[in-house]
Amino acid sequence: MTGTTVHATMPSSDVETAAGNGKPAAAAADAGAAFVLESKGTWWHAGFHMTTATVGPALLTLPYALRGLGWWLGVAALTALAAVTFYCYLLVSRVLDHCEASGRRHIRFRELAADVLGSEWASYLVLIVQTAINAGVSIGSILLAADCLQIVYLHVAPHGHLKLYHFIIVVAVVLALLSQMPSLHSLRYINFGSLIVSIGYTMLVSAACIYAGWSSNAPPKDYSLSSSNSGRMFNAFLSISILASVFGNSILPEIQATLAPPASGKMAKALVLCYSVLSLTFYFPAITGYWAFGNQVRSNVLKSLMPDTGPWLAPTWLLILAVVLVLLQLIAIALVYSQVAYEIIETKSADAARGRFSRRNLVPRVALRTAYVAGCAFVAAMLPFFGEIIAVVGAVGYIPLDVVIPVAMYNMALARRIRRSPAYLANVAIMVVFIGLGVIGAVASVRKLVLNADRFKLFSNGLS
Repeated sequence: MTGTTVHATMPSSDVETAAGNGKPAAAAADAGAAFVLESKGTWWHAGFHMTTATVGPALLTLPYALRGLGWWLGVAALTALAAVTFYCYLLVSRVLDHCEASGRRHIRFRELAADVLGSEWASYLVLIVQTAINAGVSIGSILLAADCLQIVYLHVAPHGHLKLYHFIIVVAVVLALLSQMPSLHSLRYINFGSLIVSIGYTMLVSAACIYAGWSSNAPPKDYSLSSSNSGRMFNAFLSISILASVFGNSILPEIQATLAPPASGKMAKALVLCYSVLSLTFYFPAITGYWAFGNQVRSNVLKSLMPDTGPWLAPTWLLILAVVLVLLQLIAIALVYSQVAYEIIETKSADAARGRFSRRNLVPRVALRTAYVAGCAFVAAMLPFFGEIIAVVGAVGYIPLDVVIPVAMYNMALARRIRRSPAYLANVAIMVVFIGLGVIGAVASVRKLVLNADRFKLFSNGLS
């Protein structure tokens, strides 16, 4: 497609020159490709991006996911989701490598889906779902970062008068400034810091859970499931929906686009780096959090450690430090997930024939990116219960983008001629199972949303 793919035979310097030196881009590259998705990175840079996009504070919901499944089934489901998502991301990378070897290097998920699945409708479906997820993550990150600021503020000034929306404004200003970093590749050092921070706060939270589990203030350890069959069923599928959302990514092709060509084989190394960090950061808080609080654990284990009434269940300095580290990573996550929106914006608004920092491109970039952040911040302030909504978006969106479409693309591109092969049949089985889980998980998430609807108030001062 003209203007939608970067051909493997095109010299990498075409994009790099436009992005790095402010000189005109090659005609083959549109502004979104040349400026936002510049291809200059190494496999470890891609690993940093993948880790930031996958390993985030959502992992603090893992003890709650185990609550709906119990010990053995919960840990087994966590391990199974890790294996399936790693496999599916590897399939996406292999399809991208296959296309690059054929002379078609795709740098956008939507265009890869349209090419491999043979329909423009696939492009529109991916665009809609990916945009909803990315905007939702950006809004949720702003909201949670503001909540972290409010926690620190109320600890320092217990009778302070600042409200949640004040902290949303602070986070939005910081994010608007950092969003002027021109490309996903330019975030590589921030995302390396995000990787370190994610290990830091998960270890702190795990230590806090162990401390709380041994304290006299800890709730009784009860690991029993719901007494009703319907309750157990809905809780189990809600837990699976949470696990799918926690492992969700949705932007692997855009991350692989940052690799300097040829990109073949590099993304597999980035995935190994990402999942090495993931194995460390997911299991520790999931197991220690569920052990400490059992079926009384809240949807975010930090809320269990810092109850609304009564003393905090771990040393204050440890919990505040964990909250600050979470805050820092949320900024990085919002920056990464905004890149697809910025790529779409600059494809339409920027001129690839001009330099990235020319006045023609700089003024619209500053204005439009700031407007995007402001819009996300307004929604965050208006809907402080947005976390409940994004759970539904995750159930509906992550499973198709991260599991169903990848196995379908692999079967179409690389396993089409051997339809009775074990890989082909395994992919079909994965697709069928996860379509079912996605539908049931979405129903369970909507049910939870409806049950909690009476707590939701617009522009309220606190997360629901």
